[in-house]
Amino acid sequence: MKKKIMFVAGARPNFVKIAPLLREFAKRRDVFKTSLVHTGQHYDFDMSGVFFEGLQIPDPDIHLNVGSHSHAVQTARIMIAFEKVVMKNKPDLVVVVGDVNSTAACALVASKLGVKVAHVEAGLRSFDRTMPEEINRVVTDSISDYLFVSEKSGIRNLKREGVASEKIHFVGNVMIDSLIWAGPLVGRSTILDRLKLTEKRYGIVTLHRPANVDSNGSLIEIYDILRMVSEKIELIYPLHPRSRTMLKKHGLIEKLTALTNLCLIDPLGYLDFIRLMKDSRFVLTDSGGIQEETTALGIPCLTMRENTERPITVTQGTNNLVGKDKGKIYRGVANILRGHYKQGSVPDFWDGKASQRIASMIRGQLADRPGP
Repeated sequence: MKKKIMFVAGARPNFVKIAPLLREFAKRRDVFKTSLVHTGQHYDFDMSGVFFEGLQIPDPDIHLNVGSHSHAVQTARIMIAFEKVVMKNKPDLVVVVGDVNSTAACALVASKLGVKVAHVEAGLRSFDRTMPEEINRVVTDSISDYLFVSEKSGIRNLKREGVASEKIHFVGNVMIDSLIWAGPLVGRSTILDRLKLTEKRYGIVTLHRPANVDSNGSLIEIYDILRMVSEKIELIYPLHPRSRTMLKKHGLIEKLTALTNLCLIDPLGYLDFIRLMKDSRFVLTDSGGIQEETTALGIPCLTMRENTERPITVTQGTNNLVGKDKGKIYRGVANILRGHYKQGSVPDFWDGKASQRIASMIRGQLADRPGP
């Protein structure tokens, strides 16, 4: 009898990670019956639909439509809705990815109902409990049966937390699977022409984390930083809805718009954004996934955080942690523009085959086991 595998995705970063998994499991239809649950944590076209199109993800089998709420309300609504889905469909395995609220909520539900849980991108730690994502990572890893690790720091972190070695599987990075898969399609993107950009003559900004955009003081700091950097090179800033809302709330959207060398645009689809990033001079970000993508692409990355859950992007890749230190950022940009920056190298197993390893491993684990 085919094993029923239920995949969960809820937010933009999840879609990039779930797409290659769905493709690999579809190749094994003789063994698996798969379904996709979209929690609706990110729900509008710019944050969800455009990614399904670009990554060629099939329509979700089930949509929970939870929408945007506080962390507690959103997590609770996902759990209430997902519990009904699990009880009705009785999957053999629930696969969650990343570190968003949907990840922790659905892992909790499945675990409490006695359904095995696989966590893709397990073991990452920033050691900063002020980040909601860090709580989600720790909770999800502690109740998962299969922990699929993208970099070796994850193995060390999980073992330190007492996770049994047989649960931990070093498979590589599914985000890079999507990046490599998209390579031929990215070249067709016309985003540079549409924005009238020249390769390597611009930088990209992506900032959305609460520590950077939720307070007036932080936003004023960011305005000063972007004003300073945009005097050196043109900047393109695709505005996350959260960032746009907070900038409007604190009256800074007009000030940013007035900067002549800064272009604020709506969120981009996956293919357009990868093309924009691939041809940029550098990226200034607070995103976790972008630290990995820039490392794989060999693009300099300045991360406006004091820590990272992806340390290999710093020790081996192209990433530099600069926080909101204007001196570090100024020197970082100046060095990049002079051509002085670390080249980095691609980490082990970031080879486009992580999803293949995961599918093969799950097949081996579940093939002869009875259902729930």
